[in-house]
Amino acid sequence: PSGAQVHGMLNNCAGGVTPWGTWLTCEENFNGYFAPNGACDAQSLEGQALRRYGITGEWYAWGKFHDRFNVTKEPNEPNRFGWVVEIDPLDPASMPVKRTAMGRFKHEGAGNIVNGDGRFVVYQGDDERFDHVYRFVTEDKVDMNDRAANKDLLDKGILSAAKFNADGTGEWLPLVHGSSPWLSDSFGFKDQAEVLIHARVAATMIGATRMDRPEDIEVNPKTGKVYLMLTNNSKRKAEGSDRTDAANPRAQNDFGHIIEIVPDGGDHAAATFKWEILLLCGDPKVAEVGATFNPATSASGWFGMPDNCAVDADGRLWVATD
Repeated sequence: PSGAQVHGMLNNCAGGVTPWGTWLTCEENFNGYFAPNGACDAQSLEGQALRRYGITGEWYAWGKFHDRFNVTKEPNEPNRFGWVVEIDPLDPASMPVKRTAMGRFKHEGAGNIVNGDGRFVVYQGDDERFDHVYRFVTEDKVDMNDRAANKDLLDKGILSAAKFNADGTGEWLPLVHGSSPWLSDSFGFKDQAEVLIHARVAATMIGATRMDRPEDIEVNPKTGKVYLMLTNNSKRKAEGSDRTDAANPRAQNDFGHIIEIVPDGGDHAAATFKWEILLLCGDPKVAEVGATFNPATSASGWFGMPDNCAVDADGRLWVATD
C-alpha cells in the first residue's frame, strides 16, 4: 500500500551505464499492460495523467486475469511503472531500485556524464509524440574512489525539463514542487512526489517544449556536446496547438531529426544551453521532405527515424534507425 515495494519492471528500453558500474534500465511503454480504467474526474491531476500516459492501452489481456493490472481495482498500479531502474550486476544479492527522483515517463535512455563539479548528470527522452526532454542533476558528487558511496546518489537531485527557444538558446525548467505556481497544491500537486509521478503533466504546465518523439540522448565525452534523437511526428501541424516551432520545424515530420545541445560554459548543471539542428532526416532528393545532410553525404547515405545512438571511443556519433 505504501508503494515502496514494486514487483518487477515493464517494457524496458535502452538505458545507460554509471561510472560506478551499475546499469540504468528504462521503463518505456508501460501503459499498454493495463486494462479498463474506472470513472475518473477528467479535470483532476490523476485524470489528466491517465490521458497523458495513455492508460489504459490494453495491448495485452493481463487486467482480465490479474487484478493488479486492472486500473479499476488497483488505481495506483500504473504509478509504479515508468521509472529509471538501477541494477547492480556486480552484486547478485542486490535488489534493483526504481530511482523515482528521475521522474516518471516513457523513458528511452539515460545518457550521462560526470559534470566538472563532480555531480552526475543524466539526460532523458520521453518517447512519445509531443512530449519532453529531461535532465537530472544529482545533489551530491560522484565518489570515484568509493563505489559504495554512490549507492543512493540517484535518489537526490533536481529534475528539469527543456525549453527550446527560437533564438537557439534553451532553458532547463526545474520540476520542483513550489518552484512555479503551476507546481502547487492549487493545481493538484500536493508535494514533490506528485510532481515526479506526473512529470509529463508538470513539464507541460511550466512551458517545456513539446518535441517530435524524443528517444535516445547521449553525451559526447570528448566535446561535452549532447545529441538528441527525435524519431518522428506525423501529427505535427503547420498551424494550431500542435504547430511547428524552431526545434520541431517540419509539419508531418515522418523522418525525424537530430538536435545538438551545448551546455553553457561547458557546465551540464547550468540553467541554460545552446542548441541547433544537426540534421533533418529523410531523402534529400525529395524536395518536400526538406532533409538537410552534409553535402559530402553519399546518394544512399541518408537515413530516417533516428532512434538509439552511441558515441564511440574516438568521439564519433553512431545512430540506429527505428
